Amino acid sequence: MGTSAISGRQFVKAAMQAPYLERDEEKDLAMRWRDVKDQAALHRLAASHMRLVIAIASRFRHFGLPMSDLIQEGHVGLLEAAARFEPDRDVRFSTYATWWIRASIQDYILRNWSIVRGGTSSTQKALFFNLRRLRAKLSQGAVPIPNQQIYQQIAIAVGVSTNDVALMDARLSSADTSLNAPAYDTEAASSDRQDFLVDETPLPDQMVGDVIDSERRVTWLHDAMAVLSDREVRILRERRLREEGATLESLGETLGISKERVRQIESRAIEKLKAALLRDHPDRANFV
Repeated sequence: MGTSAISGRQFVKAAMQAPYLERDEEKDLAMRWRDVKDQAALHRLAASHMRLVIAIASRFRHFGLPMSDLIQEGHVGLLEAAARFEPDRDVRFSTYATWWIRASIQDYILRNWSIVRGGTSSTQKALFFNLRRLRAKLSQGAVPIPNQQIYQQIAIAVGVSTNDVALMDARLSSADTSLNAPAYDTEAASSDRQDFLVDETPLPDQMVGDVIDSERRVTWLHDAMAVLSDREVRILRERRLREEGATLESLGETLGISKERVRQIESRAIEKLKAALLRDHPDRANFV
């Protein structure tokens, strides 16, 4: 048996044997830590509640992370609770500290359980830590329930979408796999999993061609707009060449004409542009 296992057992044994604190003694220690930062008071307060840390950490051992790490993170939460605890309130320190201990352990699990970070919202955390329990509870009946129906019930209970439940279930059902791992379970295999990933981005020559075509079309359009009047150019720019085109009504108010007149000018300008483009580039009718 390794020395780390022995020291871990000794730590747990010592924590479980630490004396409980009476309410008045607990309040006195908390006030000494809050008011004068008495380190001895903090140590006694924390040591007497390490059994609480161990009990909470043990509830999360099925996530496959070292128990010693869970306890250590729970201890961080315990110290955070001690820093924020208000002894003047009629609340026992253990009641207040429980939330901080659990939150610290859960944050550690979310950071380290998988190399792929999941959602960090409160609903996503609730889904991550309750999905297995809820699924097991719904599957206890004699008649099997389809996955989709289970997902729907869990989604309602947690307050997320059915798709979120399905994605989280898939994450919890399989371990992380390295892209550098062999694609086949044979010694002769020489290909990694990453070799079979499909890159859906355009090829470099296609990207260059698209840029050249785009620049060429901009040049054609700029040259063709020479046949338009200043007002026609302005209307087309405001209506067609901006991300958020202006409305007929707003342009009419700016130019001092009706919105129907703006529509007529815009329509005529487009026809003039088409004619100019076809005249100069008859082989590019698909662009027009």
